[in-house]
Amino acid sequence: MKSTPLETASGESRMGKAEATIIWKGPRNRGSALLSAISPDDPDDFDAELVGDEDVVELRISVSADGLSQSRATIDDILACLVAAESGLDMVG
Repeated sequence: MKSTPLETASGESRMGKAEATIIWKGPRNRGSALLSAISPDDPDDFDAELVGDEDVVELRISVSADGLSQSRATIDDILACLVAAESGLDMVG
């Protein structure tokens, strides 16, 4: 995760924008299902895309937020959705 220090009017330094990328790699059909699972979840807080050839893809999720606590909350939500979706996919077969 990257953070950008900002200066306040008094010259004090504080943390600003935080950025993180989550990369999952696997079969296209599973990647598509995982992408669908997170797409409705606060789409303004992150960007997600599938990148790769026909069989193996990367699901790349980029989070950009104002501060570490907001980015952590967004990442936690995304990971919870991905875990739930993956569990469902494992049960189906």
